[in-house]
Amino acid sequence: MEKEIRIYFLVMIFTSVAEGGIKNLAGEAGKSITFPDAVTEKGFLLYGIKTVSMVDNKKNLILEDIYKDKLHWNEDTGLFSITDLQRQHSGIYSVDSKKEHVFTASYNLTVYDPAPTPAVTPVDVTSDLCLLTCSVDKPATLLWIRDQEIQNQNRSALSLHITVYKQDRNSSYRCAAANPAENKTVDVDVTILCGFNETESGNNNQLKYYWKIYTISIKITAFVALTAAIIRVMHLKNKASKCPISREKRRFRKETLMSC
Repeated sequence: MEKEIRIYFLVMIFTSVAEGGIKNLAGEAGKSITFPDAVTEKGFLLYGIKTVSMVDNKKNLILEDIYKDKLHWNEDTGLFSITDLQRQHSGIYSVDSKKEHVFTASYNLTVYDPAPTPAVTPVDVTSDLCLLTCSVDKPATLLWIRDQEIQNQNRSALSLHITVYKQDRNSSYRCAAANPAENKTVDVDVTILCGFNETESGNNNQLKYYWKIYTISIKITAFVALTAAIIRVMHLKNKASKCPISREKRRFRKETLMSC
């Protein structure tokens, strides 16, 4: 996904051919930039019409104080680099080769502050959808990406919204904040942020199943207990009805024997 975002900003990050033959370069403050054309033996690096560096006999002479300890020339590759970039380093540079390969290549260098880190918060949440906002503390190009596809974007913005529907809760969401020099992204777990429980339906069905089994068990237990009670009552009634006859018979026999 990081690669795809970089491809999206490729035109802004490094345009190899621009109007007037000037190549566009983008750098980030505090980092470094290397000009892609080389001076192998003799030549110059110019800022506008000022010569900031001169190469001769494999030695580099820096002529502008603001580039001291920041402008470097690589003897092996012949490339100029600026380290610890600052906003004031933005401008038009020219690499002017005077020996072997004679050419002049110009660059429009723009130094940007680091891209801001985006923050995502829910704005409005219902049972079926969720409105999320991605915000930054300074203007940047903002993008909402779902499953590696850009869903919404806005250049030079402080915030950007997206609506997430419950049926899409299993998709991956991320917000990116970018400038031509870099981009920063934040992944979003919508099941947590929006309160969408991805096993909610399964849990409900499971609870309904357990409740049904529990209800059936209660009914069976009650039926068995009621049947046992009825049988016991009938047995006691039957026993009670037989007991008086037995006593009368015993009394009759006893009186008969006494009379004899």
